[in-house]
Amino acid sequence: QVQLVESGGGLVQAGGSLRLSCAASGRTFSGYGMGWFRQAPGKEREFVAAISRSRASTFYADSVKGRFTISTDNAKNTVYLQMNSLYIEDTAVYYCAATIRVIVGTTIKDYDYWGQGTQVTVSS
Repeated sequence: QVQLVESGGGLVQAGGSLRLSCAASGRTFSGYGMGWFRQAPGKEREFVAAISRSRASTFYADSVKGRFTISTDNAKNTVYLQMNSLYIEDTAVYYCAATIRVIVGTTIKDYDYWGQGTQVTVSS
């Protein structure tokens, strides 16, 4: 079992940056692949980024590639999502997720544990 708590959301102007954090507690953090998803009002939750259990591989949705970066600090049991060049359409609740699977996936069913989410609002 692992508990996930996101932070770092807020209001930012288009073109700005935010860094989201997700602190994990419980079982050994390094034993989990980690992902970020987001859900905009009226839309389904969608994949944003993921990092493998080994931390050697990262994956991104096409819509955020080149703008967002996922990283981890195993000593702090934390996964980050650095978001640059934000668009208004990046506005959503962002969720952190963890998976025990060796290969991280890009769908909701690929993940076993979820945080409560943090709101990101990008204004014009």
